[in-house]
Amino acid sequence: PNLLAQLQRRQGTLIVDEIYHQLVYDQAPDTVLRYAGTQENLFVINSFSKFFAMTGWRLGWLIAPKPCVPAINRLAQHLFLAPPSLAQRAALAAFSPESLAICAQRRDQLAQRRNFLLQELPSLGLKIPANPMGAFYIYCDLGDISSDSEEFCHQLLEQQGVAVTPGVDFGGNGCVDDIGRHYIRLAYTTSLERLQQAVDRIAAFIDQY
Repeated sequence: PNLLAQLQRRQGTLIVDEIYHQLVYDQAPDTVLRYAGTQENLFVINSFSKFFAMTGWRLGWLIAPKPCVPAINRLAQHLFLAPPSLAQRAALAAFSPESLAICAQRRDQLAQRRNFLLQELPSLGLKIPANPMGAFYIYCDLGDISSDSEEFCHQLLEQQGVAVTPGVDFGGNGCVDDIGRHYIRLAYTTSLERLQQAVDRIAAFIDQY
């Protein structure tokens, strides 16, 4: 609502990426369309890659103002024409009750993994500035352990076989240029057993770091 108010005052255009819509925890999924409807200056982008786990299918959709649709169609015809029929059939199947039940079960599993890491990571000295409310990543502050997230991640991979992403890959926060060097990002897209193994290996690595 605040962004929409700013948009109206500035007479601008709002493009909203809702690619993680439905893949949220502890709350009902929300969308900007609930507040704005289909305004002439609002575009909403979504994809099958996250909640429906169709990564690599390169299939998504765009909700756009009606006057813009002809121009968007012309762009689509020249850029990619149309998604493959196989991907379109898979997308239709994704909306079946059976597929939606599987996706909801997967979301519950991701929530369990998130809760596990939220409990375990602080005991390793990794601070979590904000609990993730969606997606499948945790951003951790390792400032008490290292000031070089790239080196930390490289050594963790080489010595323990655990792959995490340095914060520098995601830029700064607009205030401190090197803030990414104090952070790492962990993805919890694997089983609880594998996550427990990763936590044990990270703990062993930090003990010797």
